[in-house]
Amino acid sequence: MNLMNFATIGLQVPKLLLPGVGVDLTKWAVIACDQYTSQPEYWAQVDALVGAAPSTLRLMLPEVFLGAADEAPRIAAIHDAMRRYLAEGILAEQPPGLMLIEREMASGRIRKGLIAALDLEHYDFTPGAKTLIRPTEGTIMERLPPRIRVRELAPLELPHVMVLIDDPEHLVIDPLFAEPLQPLYNTPLMLNGGRVRGWMVDHPLLIQWVIEQLARLGDPVEFNARYGVINQPVLLYALGDGNHAFATAKLFWEDLKRSALDPVAIMNHPARHALVELVNLHDDGLEFEAIHRAVFNVDPDSLLTALAAFCVTQGSTLTLLDCPSWPAAKQTWVEWQQQPRGQAIAFVSRDYCGVLHIGQPRLLLPVTTLQAFLDDYLPTLPAARLDYIHGEAALEQLGGIAGNIGFYLPALDKNDFFRTVIRDGALPRKTFSMGEADEKRFYLECRRIV
Repeated sequence: MNLMNFATIGLQVPKLLLPGVGVDLTKWAVIACDQYTSQPEYWAQVDALVGAAPSTLRLMLPEVFLGAADEAPRIAAIHDAMRRYLAEGILAEQPPGLMLIEREMASGRIRKGLIAALDLEHYDFTPGAKTLIRPTEGTIMERLPPRIRVRELAPLELPHVMVLIDDPEHLVIDPLFAEPLQPLYNTPLMLNGGRVRGWMVDHPLLIQWVIEQLARLGDPVEFNARYGVINQPVLLYALGDGNHAFATAKLFWEDLKRSALDPVAIMNHPARHALVELVNLHDDGLEFEAIHRAVFNVDPDSLLTALAAFCVTQGSTLTLLDCPSWPAAKQTWVEWQQQPRGQAIAFVSRDYCGVLHIGQPRLLLPVTTLQAFLDDYLPTLPAARLDYIHGEAALEQLGGIAGNIGFYLPALDKNDFFRTVIRDGALPRKTFSMGEADEKRFYLECRRIV
């Protein structure tokens, strides 16, 4: 067994690939593919900025293009670019090591992280599964096939998955910043992305420190005592961003195992692990943001009428308050958040905006109530489309277009996050976001998966 595999905590110390000397890192690093999915103009800006320079833009498929007529040639071009970057030496392999990350947001806030590879044998996205690595939102199977088509012929993986650890004492990642580490990059990020810095963590004693601290968090006795549960399997890693990317890696790995001629040898295949950035739930730079909903190609009046009827079937009530402006709606929404009972959701459309108050809700969270209705109602409208929106400005802009309506939702309290996942399992899809859209992880590091 490779000494850099730590099977009991599901972690591998990877060999990373980084851009070589002369590569413009600001053009190389591009935001996660699942951002700005209703804003093709953002991706047009990225394409114009990158031009012909080497870039991770050429190594991934922005989801804004999923289902487009040219999806297949785009995926083929991704695989060609990966092979070309490897052949031309644009990517240089590093010695085994973890990567310590400091991400500075445009706001000046700092988020810390640690890049490692996690063992997909310790992960299962089946509802109710109690694995060491767990999803935090429901997996939508129909979203996986295009991701699998990208991965199945790809020699490389690029991580945009951020995985949370519950380390209130800040002992896994923070102490590494006091060490004299080798800096590997320090670059501004495009389009209000801020800046990112990276240091290699390859000294055996530092790696051992990380492993011991993760093992401490994963001790079964300590785990059950911390969360007030009895004989519950340990949850050490909770997927924060990139649930579907990680599920894609899992399905690809399971397919590899099924088709392997040697079931023992395949267990050493690099695709058994997936590259992620570990982030402490208690990191001062980590903020949970709500993910809002925008519905396209509907009649807002009919939709709200249907929502009221849906609430009645759930044993709930719906009160709608019209507001003279979006700021007024937001202020009313804030005030209604203080009420001990009920759920408040602000909305915006072209002709009016306001706040919905749901009394006696059957479901725990406002997002759960709204999503249950949309899942029931939208399939009856063939032209309707739902998207998940990061940021108030984008929601207001998209909701204000004729035939659209936007719903503004509250953020999840991150301090209750692990306890909620342990108790209730995966949350409704797109319940929360780890920061605004431009604060998401940018692709930079790569790893071979063949």
